[in-house]
Amino acid sequence: MSTTETTPGTTDGTTAGKAAKNLLDPGFELTLRPMRYPDFYERYRDAIKNTWTVEEVDLHSDVADLAKLSPGEQHMIGRLVAFFATGDSIVSNNLVLTLYKHINSPEARLYLSRQLFEEAVHVQFYLTLLDTYLPDPEDRAAAFDAVEEIPSIREKAQFCFKWMDSVEEIDRLETKADRRRFLLNLICFAACIEGLFFYGAFAYVYWFRSRGLLHGLATGTNWVFRDETMHMNFAFEVVDTVRKEEPELFDDALQQQVTDMLREAVEAELQFGRDLCGEGLPGMNTESMRQYLECVADQRLTRLGFPAVYGSENPFAFMELQGVQELTNFFERRPSAYQVAVEGSVGFDDDF
Repeated sequence: MSTTETTPGTTDGTTAGKAAKNLLDPGFELTLRPMRYPDFYERYRDAIKNTWTVEEVDLHSDVADLAKLSPGEQHMIGRLVAFFATGDSIVSNNLVLTLYKHINSPEARLYLSRQLFEEAVHVQFYLTLLDTYLPDPEDRAAAFDAVEEIPSIREKAQFCFKWMDSVEEIDRLETKADRRRFLLNLICFAACIEGLFFYGAFAYVYWFRSRGLLHGLATGTNWVFRDETMHMNFAFEVVDTVRKEEPELFDDALQQQVTDMLREAVEAELQFGRDLCGEGLPGMNTESMRQYLECVADQRLTRLGFPAVYGSENPFAFMELQGVQELTNFFERRPSAYQVAVEGSVGFDDDF
């Protein structure tokens, strides 16, 4: 069974019940068999295997580590948890209000449903961080008000709203212009928020870990990092699918918009880095963060099929990465006992 709305101009409903031809065609396809997009379903199954809970993260040792930090390092941690407290809420809202609404694939919606659960776990993890790291209620309240009260975080939020909000008023992606606006939303969501802003924040966490500090934070971040990378790769696969189905959308104008978007994202995240690093800390400063962010931005552009613009290399040896997308060293640190087995199989070409 599937549902699509009657084609404008008809009165007999002859198109009702036909499956959407393309991923972004308006409608609400419901049938899972035969599967049009089995790769999305496999991503859903892979995500189930990576289930984890906040209760598995031990933050007790972090409390003692926090007392050892310099004032500059304590400022950095305070800013990080303030960003974490609000960042995933922006992601979750976009999942519900935009992506689930317009990606017309039941297989993809299964994955998005799972992603929404994972974002909820991330929010719970960050709430636990706030409660542990900021015991003073006024400090916690200030962290939750970061989008309004902290300029460097407010700038990142405004960047997100600029590139993502224009599609919220669209009920159906009827025109090429509508679909381009949706693509810009999706690319900002994946390449800039999850693929740049969070990657920048994770680099600070791993800098602390490289110095033997805040192992609880690093453990939880490993699992969040894995989730976010899977979210990003799913979104890029959606972009790949749309490119195959509607290549005319990927013109020079879109390439320029995406390039401009990534440049703006780098500058917004660099402003956040200046706030965190101040005059610089041992092994972490604004210039090295700029190189890292430019390296990540180039990776995102090339993954999207667009030319790199910076040519910078990853300056952080502590990231233990051959490239910013090679995350296996982090992914396999989690004990395999925490992975949930998925049994059974499914035939992608079977009818009910």
